[in-house]
Amino acid sequence: MNSTEKARNLRKNMTKQERRLWQFLRKKNINNLKFRRQYPIGKYIVDFICNEKKLIIEIDGGQHNEAQNISYDQERTEYLESKGYTIIRFWNNDIDNNIEGVYQEILKYLIY
Repeated sequence: MNSTEKARNLRKNMTKQERRLWQFLRKKNINNLKFRRQYPIGKYIVDFICNEKKLIIEIDGGQHNEAQNISYDQERTEYLESKGYTIIRFWNNDIDNNIEGVYQEILKYLIY
């Protein structure tokens, strides 16, 4: 499966937290900035991206605390940053328990 097909599959099978943030981002329409979801960049697929601001938003579950995933995430972050992107990460429980706080944090990266 190529990255476009994989991204399409991920869009169809978003987690509860990804769906919630996606609805929030779409509804807010911040400064007419467009977000895309499950977007391929090189060999990686990012959860959400605002290409105009080169901002990537990642939502992480508990598996991202496991040793092999920490290493993979670091490699992935270094690659994306080398392409000029800024990456911000939120935990699933941030989305579940403080969506407004998540939104406020995202705004900090979008209004400047």
